[in-house]
Amino acid sequence: MQTIFFENKPRIIATGTIAGPKECAGVVGKFVDKALSDDMFGESTYEKAECKMLTYAIRKAIENGGEREENIDLLISGDLLNQIISASFSARDFDFPFLGVYSACSTLSESFALSAMMVNAGYFQKIVAGTGSHFSSAERQYRYPLELGNTRPPQSQWTVTGAGSALIAKSGSSVAIMSATLGKVVDFGITDVNNMGAAMAPSACDTILNHLRDTGRKASDYDLIITGDLGALGSRILKDLTWEKGVDIQKNHVDCGEIIYNVIEDEFQGGSGAGCSAVVFNSYIYDKLRRGELKRVLLCATGALLSTVSSGQGESIPCIAHAVSIELV
Repeated sequence: MQTIFFENKPRIIATGTIAGPKECAGVVGKFVDKALSDDMFGESTYEKAECKMLTYAIRKAIENGGEREENIDLLISGDLLNQIISASFSARDFDFPFLGVYSACSTLSESFALSAMMVNAGYFQKIVAGTGSHFSSAERQYRYPLELGNTRPPQSQWTVTGAGSALIAKSGSSVAIMSATLGKVVDFGITDVNNMGAAMAPSACDTILNHLRDTGRKASDYDLIITGDLGALGSRILKDLTWEKGVDIQKNHVDCGEIIYNVIEDEFQGGSGAGCSAVVFNSYIYDKLRRGELKRVLLCATGALLSTVSSGQGESIPCIAHAVSIELV
């Protein structure tokens, strides 16, 4: 089995989110804690802006949870930049332990899973988990510097500028993490660094199917099955792949990359990046859970484990997806 069940039901007691102007023009705009009018966030570089956004999201989750920073036991975070500098540099602003993790755009669900394990076992009482990304820093990290003015192909996505985090504790909310399904690395041989949806969809399919197998549940048992950033194309591929395995997720599947922007046609396949699921879940989806409009969701963030070095050497793109079941209790 790949699924861990949490008998003590760790709770998501608060979240903190921030997003750029393009992101806030869509559905999440009225749900985020801070909507930016400038994606530089008052900084001199995109990387510094990304770090500042993540710091804000971490601090805001603590504030929204009615906690003080000295009561936080641990920060689990990561990002898309080399040596996860956004998370590491953000952690230096806080006086509590830090675990840096990397799972590309699936970092949010990995952070949630690790936090729930530690809280469930009683090792820590209060943990902040989160991640973020920035369009401009990610483009030069994985593809081309913006100054080159490269044409974006129609299969590409737009990396989300934003960050989101959650305060996870033993009690204090009715929104609980009930289980976590840890994903396997899956590689279907995709080499196109612009076609992230096609690369990541097989890993999402594998994790979702294994979660349903381990839990004995059907897809229809969930109000929503949420993937991280497959985009419009990747979402369609995922539905086809699960259908081939006898599982129909057509009615209750939604991808964060599909819904974050106002008109996805302008962004080709929609949103991507570690900040995609972090912003959408910790604002829009969490609000619906807290209000009781959703009772049970499966968050399956997806990540492409590539680098500019591996892509330049002609390597295919290995991908991973981790899933957490989040429910009202």
